[in-house]
Amino acid sequence: MKVLMFNGSPRPKSNTGVALAEIAGVLNAQGIETEVINVGVKPVRGCIACGKCASSGRCVFDDVVNDALAKLEDADGYVFGTPVYYASPNGNMVSFMDRLFFAGGAKMAYKPAACVAVARRAGCTTSYDMMNKYIGINNMIMVPSSYWNDCFGRLPGEAAQDEEGLSVMRGIGVNMAWLLKLLELGRENGLPAPTPEPKALFSFIR
Repeated sequence: MKVLMFNGSPRPKSNTGVALAEIAGVLNAQGIETEVINVGVKPVRGCIACGKCASSGRCVFDDVVNDALAKLEDADGYVFGTPVYYASPNGNMVSFMDRLFFAGGAKMAYKPAACVAVARRAGCTTSYDMMNKYIGINNMIMVPSSYWNDCFGRLPGEAAQDEEGLSVMRGIGVNMAWLLKLLELGRENGLPAPTPEPKALFSFIR
């Protein structure tokens, strides 16, 4: 089994990376492979709603989004981590998730996912809430922990001192591993993921 982890921070020694590493440590200890894709290191274009990805399965902008799309199907779960900018996920992460879910949402449906926000002080819960909306609209299984999926730190690596935050991260790892094993048991016993009902797009404007 494998979990893809997306790090929205542009910094090489980021506190977002500290939080994701804590989750990865738990998953790896339970025999689950992890891979980190760094979303924040280069600019990510916003979606222009051209719709080309619907037929090609790729975005017209060839960047980290297409790198991630190529790996979605082989992954069993996902973790999205972001630093907090102005009480929301940073711009790269928002653009990345917009395009990733628009182009590759079907490949992620019915798989577990967790979102993690890291800040100096405030804005974590609003960022966490915003990212969770992608999970909730895509038939995915939201992975919880013992508190909001937040971690705190300002200076590089400072999140390693947030004992409660790291405990929450480990809880994500434990719950993610448990859910992945339950889903695997279900498949082995003839219980596949359900077929989603076709979307009925409706407008109130007549």
